[in-house]
Amino acid sequence: MKEGTIHNLVTGFETSFGGTFAKEYHNITDILEDNKVNIGGFELNITYHDENIEIEFPQINCVYTHMLGHDCHSIVAGENHANAKIAYLENIKKIVRESKSINEFKEEVKKEYPNYSGLNYLDMTASYFFPQN
Repeated sequence: MKEGTIHNLVTGFETSFGGTFAKEYHNITDILEDNKVNIGGFELNITYHDENIEIEFPQINCVYTHMLGHDCHSIVAGENHANAKIAYLENIKKIVRESKSINEFKEEVKKEYPNYSGLNYLDMTASYFFPQN
């Protein structure tokens, strides 16, 4: 893999950790579509939510929650993504300045970004901008 998000992440980790990061990764051979799978002898139950993905390992009584859902942003994967993220944050600041309450802010953000998931993150963001509510 010589390009794309995963390549950029691995390259960034390698740079950040001074070459001590294991940069090798396997070729993708399968894409999980079922909610129950067996990988390497481990039974996995996978549950998809709007804001996260839960991977349950019933054999060891463990659940891993991957906090980022399908349309949530976290890692900046290059200049175009950075520019989009900056524009989003600038717009959030504008909406904050124009909003008179926490509820008005949240409604305006939802209108502006109707396809974004992660409403729990929006609630947290709103509480920082409007701590009195």
